[in-house]
Amino acid sequence: MLFIILLAVWTKPLWEDSVRDLVPDAVNDTLSSASDFVTDAIDNDFYFRQIADQASSVIDSITGSDTSTEYEQVETPELTNPEEQSFSVGNVEIGDTREQVENTYGEPERRSQNEYGVEWSTYHENYQNFMMVAYDEQEVVRGLFTNQDLLSSQDDIALGDTKSFVNETLGEPEEMIQNGWFNYNIESEGEYDIYHMDGTYATIFYDLHESEEVTAIQLIDEDLESAKSTLYTPGSEELKEGLEYQLFDLTNATRVNHNLSILEWDEDVRETARKHSTDMAANQFFSHTNLDGQSPFDRMQEDDISFLSAGENLAYGQFSSVFAHQGLMNSEGHRENILQDTFSHLGIGVDFNESDQPFFTENFYQ
Repeated sequence: MLFIILLAVWTKPLWEDSVRDLVPDAVNDTLSSASDFVTDAIDNDFYFRQIADQASSVIDSITGSDTSTEYEQVETPELTNPEEQSFSVGNVEIGDTREQVENTYGEPERRSQNEYGVEWSTYHENYQNFMMVAYDEQEVVRGLFTNQDLLSSQDDIALGDTKSFVNETLGEPEEMIQNGWFNYNIESEGEYDIYHMDGTYATIFYDLHESEEVTAIQLIDEDLESAKSTLYTPGSEELKEGLEYQLFDLTNATRVNHNLSILEWDEDVRETARKHSTDMAANQFFSHTNLDGQSPFDRMQEDDISFLSAGENLAYGQFSSVFAHQGLMNSEGHRENILQDTFSHLGIGVDFNESDQPFFTENFYQ
């Protein structure tokens, strides 16, 4: 059955005109969207989708397969208002110690290098109660991130609040980050606001598809921010791998927020994604179709990746995986890939151009 569906897609030019009137609209629309590449440019992000979702539904109805994953719901910790800072995440504040954090949350699920030259330690239970914590050399908390209901504030700002409420409460956000080495203007186009308060840069992210609600927060100690000597952190193997795993974890934490299954990391398709990011960075292009005319579909086939449906997200030029992910979630096509309920696997590849700007490639598939 799968072979028949794939054969129909691959040979579409031979039969499309003669059978168009015989195919129901829903199936015809699905096949058309499956065989044509779609690009949607928003903030230098693009998306690609191959093979119709309806084809997957047909396979599932015949085989009885189910891509959903049942996981036990984890109770959210009781949150208290922060004592020293304006914000806390999971009752953790900038200035706390690793010992304090891990007395509550245990060992991190992952440690990976970030753009500040330190590690994000990632804590979660099946991607529930998800947060990332950055420590300095003295094991003191210098950075925090969450996109789940772990946010507390002295001003009663929480996830789900509106951008207008945040602006009314905290005032006008910053227009520029002033660093000892460089300054840069903040041009978020409404996707986030940055506030400089309590010796911390608080970046509040909004979901433009959900009435500009607060969807995530990142807190970075001003000394950690000012320690960056360049706008883009010099690329390295450690940072490359760190950005890949961080984007993977952020994707799964978002899927859990939407009651979707957790995607499985796939090392093989990660290599497919990495090669495309390297190709784009080295040859100065940004497209789903490479300079040899290969689509993501072609590249996955060439690497012997077997799939029923697949999708690709690209991002370029964001400072980190956090900003890349939030940007993708605010772009409708990319968001659909991230929240596609039939996908089961994900591999992410990152590389850097000569200016150390990262290129992100996400390859999803079922």
